[in-house]
Amino acid sequence: MEFLIRAAEIIQPNSSLHKSTKDILVSNGLIKSIEDHIDYSGNIVKSENLKLSLGWIDMRANFNDPGYEHKEDLESGTALAQASGFTDVVLMPNTSPVISNKNAISYYLRFNKAAKITLYPVGALTEKCEGTELTEMIDLHSSGAVAFSDGEKPIWHSDVFIKGLQYLQKFNGLLIDKSQDKLLTDYGQMHEGEVSTYLGMRGFSSLSESLAIHRNIELLKYAGGKLHFSLVSTKEGLELIKRAKTSGLDVSCDVGVNYLFFEDNALEGYDTNLKVNPPYRLKEDRLALIEGVLDGSVDAIVSDHNPQDVESKKLEFDLAEFGSSNQQTYFSTILSALGDKFEDVVQTFTTNPRERLGIDYQEIKEGAQACFTLFDPSQSWTLGQQSNQSKSEASPFFGKELRGKIIGTVNKGHLHLNEY
Repeated sequence: MEFLIRAAEIIQPNSSLHKSTKDILVSNGLIKSIEDHIDYSGNIVKSENLKLSLGWIDMRANFNDPGYEHKEDLESGTALAQASGFTDVVLMPNTSPVISNKNAISYYLRFNKAAKITLYPVGALTEKCEGTELTEMIDLHSSGAVAFSDGEKPIWHSDVFIKGLQYLQKFNGLLIDKSQDKLLTDYGQMHEGEVSTYLGMRGFSSLSESLAIHRNIELLKYAGGKLHFSLVSTKEGLELIKRAKTSGLDVSCDVGVNYLFFEDNALEGYDTNLKVNPPYRLKEDRLALIEGVLDGSVDAIVSDHNPQDVESKKLEFDLAEFGSSNQQTYFSTILSALGDKFEDVVQTFTTNPRERLGIDYQEIKEGAQACFTLFDPSQSWTLGQQSNQSKSEASPFFGKELRGKIIGTVNKGHLHLNEY
């Protein structure tokens, strides 16, 4: 396959081509030529305000396969990822059964052979993600697990946490944790504060996160290793991570894209699509997360795609499941939260996650593999029945007009263009 991408502004801060507008000729999956103008009469991709970057990677998502395919499966998930601009997706281990053996890893690697994106399974740190007994991590790593985590569940057991860090050092493995104090989050429905009080709902305190992050940093000091804090939601938690980085500890962190946009007062209408874990917090927390993204303290922006079916969401608020469908609105949410500054943080969903996970990538240059995301910040679209690529409609943006459209992706020798 050969095609030309016409007059695309390249957005890649670590590239000498950053913010230059070029024609890019792709042939048989390789970048054949990058010039100011290329005469070409074949298949041409163009858009009025076309921008291009290295293919996007989502460092945290759930495709619910196997076990919960009624919410999402690998086929719908990969179609969704393509439509959302992702060429690579890191999957959490909270399937049924959990990703805890070689067969579970090979399930995704076999799928990758024919898929137009690449899935990276995270191995469960503990059996059934229950936090008490470590999995065979060396075997999982050898089979292709890209990192280790209990995914949606915090690693609450201190001794297991230490031993996990120690075992992972045998192969320089990365531990990913959604840090929460389990006993302070049970039964919580939203952020604990003024809004939860007048809505009459039990809350998750900010202390539940900062206390767990503080504990885990101390355990890292003791055991050594590599630690990634996922879904940081509080100003206090981020400050602790910043200090840990300054002290020389091997730590990194991500934030969920929706946490850059929503605050706890968004739940005043009891919309269950806004029921997530950790919860949306205060304005000061949201602004601190944005500042962390802009100053580089936050290493990755993730979708935290956690799709839910109708039966799990159309319930009383306290009975509804946590989670929402977030991948397809990822770009529009970043634009809403950051505006044009998104061009300065492209590394948080291109190079940073790959480097942290040890995933190889090639620069945007002649002769390299073509792995691109094509997007247009000026175009608008509406998430609805016709455009939605997920099995789930559990999005707080469903039915709303959004700014920022994914034009398509280039990956594994394939050109995919969105039709909505």
